[in-house]
Amino acid sequence: MNAPIASHVLTQLSNQHLDALEEETIFILREVAATFERPTLLFSGGKDSLVMLRCAEKAFGAGRLPYPLLMIDTGHNFPEVTAFRDQRAKELGAELIVRNVEDSMARGTVRLAHPGESRNVHQSVTLLEAIEEFRFDALIGGARRDEEKARAKERIFSHRDSFGQWQPKAQRPELWTLFNTRIAPGEHFRVFPISNWTELDVWQYIEREQIALPSIYYTHEREVVERRGLLVPVTELTPARDGEEVVVRDVRFRTVGDITCTCPVESTAASAADIVIETLAADVSERGATRMDDKTSDASMEKRKKEGYF
Repeated sequence: MNAPIASHVLTQLSNQHLDALEEETIFILREVAATFERPTLLFSGGKDSLVMLRCAEKAFGAGRLPYPLLMIDTGHNFPEVTAFRDQRAKELGAELIVRNVEDSMARGTVRLAHPGESRNVHQSVTLLEAIEEFRFDALIGGARRDEEKARAKERIFSHRDSFGQWQPKAQRPELWTLFNTRIAPGEHFRVFPISNWTELDVWQYIEREQIALPSIYYTHEREVVERRGLLVPVTELTPARDGEEVVVRDVRFRTVGDITCTCPVESTAASAADIVIETLAADVSERGATRMDDKTSDASMEKRKKEGYF
């Protein structure tokens, strides 16, 4: 994107609504701190969790985050992202708890159907084990309603039963921003402070606040193959198949996750301002454009969420 053109478009694009979104997010983050005994903030090192961290800094003051950060690591995450995660937690002086799917595999609570199976879906087991280990009663996450159909059904304060399961037909009303946070022993809440943000809002906020991100969010050259309408990165975990042509493309990641199911998109966007312009023109959601695991069926995410997935 030509810099003068991007600058001109951004000056014409209002970001006044970001103040209201930020205010709502700060209110929710403070509500969690005031209401629950053992909350935690899920932190992957991705853009949505970094936006929440910036709001948390404004809510509580720099270096005064009142709850630990939690990461469920599949062992197959992009190294640029995990390194950035560790760096950012250190800069904040925040407690970072990492729990690994590989440890659940060693305990036998996670069993793969075959060695090449994606571990992404199995994060649910490790997450529920971490909840039991630390007795968390609220988990704050960066899911947004515009990402995917199942996430669009979520309340901001989403109740989970004693098995960690979500019942979409039994959710509590949230009229006038009144949240029913009553829970029984063993139950917990998943809390989504940026539910009402869109992908465009996130990138406008990143551009306005000059939030640093892992480098793979911006354009870089990468070997990929075209598969099922997606650009699959060629790695040790996701090698090219027989007959597939490996090509080098200028790409970026719209979302970051497990290498085995996260794909980049073709892009030359080198800044948040460039990505704002690209996002304005996008006609496919970020998960629809980048996530192989969401393409199994329209109900795949809802099924996983009912079983404890975030």
